Amino acid sequence: MISDNYKLELFAKIGKYFSPPEVLKNDFGHYHSPLNFYDGRHVLNKEDWHLRRGEILDYWHGVMGRWHELLTKPRIRYVKKEYVENLTRHTVSIEYAGNKFMNAYLLIPDGDGNLPAILVLYYTPEESAGLSPQKCLHIDFGYRLAQRGFVTLNIGAPEPIRNVILYPDRENPRIQPLSFLAYIAANCHSILSSLQMVDCSRIGIVGHSMGGKWAMFASCLYDKFACAAWSDPGIVFDETRADVNYWEPWYLGFEKGFTGAIGFPCATQPRRGAYKILYETGRELVELHALMAPRPFFVAGGSEDTPNRWRALNHTVAVNRFLRFENRVGMMNRKEHNVDKETNKTICNFFEYFLK
Repeated sequence: MISDNYKLELFAKIGKYFSPPEVLKNDFGHYHSPLNFYDGRHVLNKEDWHLRRGEILDYWHGVMGRWHELLTKPRIRYVKKEYVENLTRHTVSIEYAGNKFMNAYLLIPDGDGNLPAILVLYYTPEESAGLSPQKCLHIDFGYRLAQRGFVTLNIGAPEPIRNVILYPDRENPRIQPLSFLAYIAANCHSILSSLQMVDCSRIGIVGHSMGGKWAMFASCLYDKFACAAWSDPGIVFDETRADVNYWEPWYLGFEKGFTGAIGFPCATQPRRGAYKILYETGRELVELHALMAPRPFFVAGGSEDTPNRWRALNHTVAVNRFLRFENRVGMMNRKEHNVDKETNKTICNFFEYFLK
């Protein structure tokens, strides 16, 4: 655990990110408040919020496809072991769904047990584990956090994301691909929880770009993640931004018989799948954000998540205040989509503050 003085030092570094710019304070944009039930009733107390939270979960799972039962004891197979600086890097094979395995990297820092842990998500696991030659991209969250005393499990999609990852198979798909990725992350939480050196109450999740979408859906839909950081995923539906592309079939736009790229939705390339239902019924990702409350989360915004996204985040700030919590929603901003050094460092500081 960190000292009180060091915790104060950490908050001095990240605290400024937990308030919107003055011009955006109390600006809720056009988004519907998650503190209102779908029938218009207002949430009046904590019991109401519990019911409202269940209503949101039930609706989104109903549209995206309900998860299969989570694995009770997902398996982990140790393939290779290396000692690097102040940590041990294991190449492992993990069971992400029933009898389905993929390669990953488990980084364990030196020291005693009862450690916090982070699930790190990206297209492939090498980048986050610090094994990519493109270290200038600063997406080696798993490696940096392990250096700071976190156990990290670094995973990628089980196959190229644009292949459209379907479960249980292509003939009988039951879940939208992005929701299935969230299901995979929930099983990975169980893997981390099973490790003797990990404190299962202190497991966070982080991802960038596609991994940011993945981390957002996983942390919102599975409340055992203690906190989360989402790097420039596009935190709301936005059809003016090509990379905020939830409409694509490899995210929420899957429709049986169609797997080609849509691009911007238009008359010749209409919205499809769960995305069509969610968009045309006025559902927004603001509802999912609210499921995090009172768990802390941090948006590392870039080209896709600019400061005006506070209009969406203010709704979860309001939910937290309703539950009597402050400083649970943060956002920093950079100009580019790619992660920079300062973003990497701030995300690590966020996890140290909230999990150590």
